[in-house]
Amino acid sequence: MSPQKSSQPAPNADRIAALVEPMLLPGRTIPSDLWERLATYLELLQRWNQRMNLTAVRNLEELARVHIAESLHCAQILPEKIKTLLDFGSGAGLPGIPIQLLRQEIAVTLAESQTKKAIFLREAVRTLGLAQTQVHAGRVEALAPAQQWDAVSLRAVEKMEFALVEAARRVRVGGWCVVLTTEAQVGSTQACLPEMDWQPAHALPCSRQRVVLLGQQRA
Repeated sequence: MSPQKSSQPAPNADRIAALVEPMLLPGRTIPSDLWERLATYLELLQRWNQRMNLTAVRNLEELARVHIAESLHCAQILPEKIKTLLDFGSGAGLPGIPIQLLRQEIAVTLAESQTKKAIFLREAVRTLGLAQTQVHAGRVEALAPAQQWDAVSLRAVEKMEFALVEAARRVRVGGWCVVLTTEAQVGSTQACLPEMDWQPAHALPCSRQRVVLLGQQRA
């Protein structure tokens, strides 16, 4: 049986745009259907959150203003040559689904080991019509050793030190490790992967302490 409808008002595309757009980088192309598709995604997330813990944040405006804005800002600063991305421990699809919606030239793989969350991700991919998005329902380390991507993203992943090491194995030479974290964790994150050439942290406009770290895999 499908998750029941929430008592909260349905997400509105214009309201989502008003909340998120001021936090994005100016002058970047935004697909014309972005806000409508994000509204659909948030409505689905809202309904499934009634049955399972996809996100700790349940308020729709906070979800848009914080989680969606953070994910879209991350998508904007990804290097232009990225064509494939693995979202490690995707959970509710953050940042992977917003990245896919904004950067439609990137083929995103959503990796999630928890079965119920993977089922949600498959439903989100189907509902949003994300033809080039794949869902890996399992642990990243269970993927074939030769499988690598242009970028691997991590956000709110359990056992982050272990995850970072495994993520680095999945980044091709010249590719990128993309970590959404806090200022306090910058040093320890970089220390986990000394083989990466780390760019200065990108501050996220939706938070005083959240940052995006980009590390490039050396040859």
